[in-house]
Amino acid sequence: MIGAVLRRGTIFLASVLAASIVIFLCMAVLPGDPAQVALGVNATPELVQRTRQEFGLDRPLLTQYLDWMGGLAGGDFGRSYVTGQPIGPQLADRLGVTLWLVGAGMLVALLLALPLGILAAVRHRRPSGTVVTGLAQLGVAVPAFLAGIILVQVFAVRLGWLPSGGWTPPVRDPVEWLRGLVLPAISLGLVQGAVLTRYVRSAVLDVLGEDYLRTARAKGLRPGQALVRHGLRNAAVPVVTVLGLQLATLLVGAVVVERVFVLPGLGSMLLDAVSARDLLAVQGIVLVLVVGVLLVNFAVDLLYTVLDPRLRRS
Repeated sequence: MIGAVLRRGTIFLASVLAASIVIFLCMAVLPGDPAQVALGVNATPELVQRTRQEFGLDRPLLTQYLDWMGGLAGGDFGRSYVTGQPIGPQLADRLGVTLWLVGAGMLVALLLALPLGILAAVRHRRPSGTVVTGLAQLGVAVPAFLAGIILVQVFAVRLGWLPSGGWTPPVRDPVEWLRGLVLPAISLGLVQGAVLTRYVRSAVLDVLGEDYLRTARAKGLRPGQALVRHGLRNAAVPVVTVLGLQLATLLVGAVVVERVFVLPGLGSMLLDAVSARDLLAVQGIVLVLVVGVLLVNFAVDLLYTVLDPRLRRS
């Protein structure tokens, strides 16, 4: 197990390093001068040159990259080209909002997908299973932003039960924070829950046809007992794979949902930074999102070794 952790940890660090190089080069080759963009078209060439020196934009690319990575190692993401303010503190505040949203969205998706996927598999030849499968297919076709708009129209505008947007920190008012998180989390989790439901159904259907499950039933276990004791663990392996991919999708989907519900998360910060051509901020935000996805994949790889003993032996 320790060897598996070390191997996957090495792959994770190498992936982060490769991602940082790709992100830095992509930002570096974009047309336009960040100093000129930050100062505006009326800035004098002397002022632009002085700003380029101030932000280190006149140095070789390798030096800029090493300085950026050295700063990241110490938690310094640099200063915004537009506002001149440190990016790190703002990014940390926004990351908290996005993590709450993604975590709540995944919780909604799991609460929907696990029972409905198992129900659709166990009753796949009955009307209830067909209805669940049809609803899951319908849910996959609905974009998260459209689900969010519909939820706002119903529960915020017509019924007035929940706020249509905005963010209250949980330490300030936990009740208002929870009320503000419900609709964004549901709109983000509904689509992911529909996708997961289909995979859970397929995984459980595969397990139901296995010999060891028939043997368990032949020994006197009821179908539900046999599935819970011997089937769900094996069905969890392919579902965990999809779960890791879905978490990455949730991070991307949160960018849109944050905009719909006016949440001050990483997605809103990224869109604002792109609009202002604040390339250093964009660089830092994209790297944080990529590291988040890689961390999820790292955790999924480790979970494989826990669920499947054959991977530990290999």
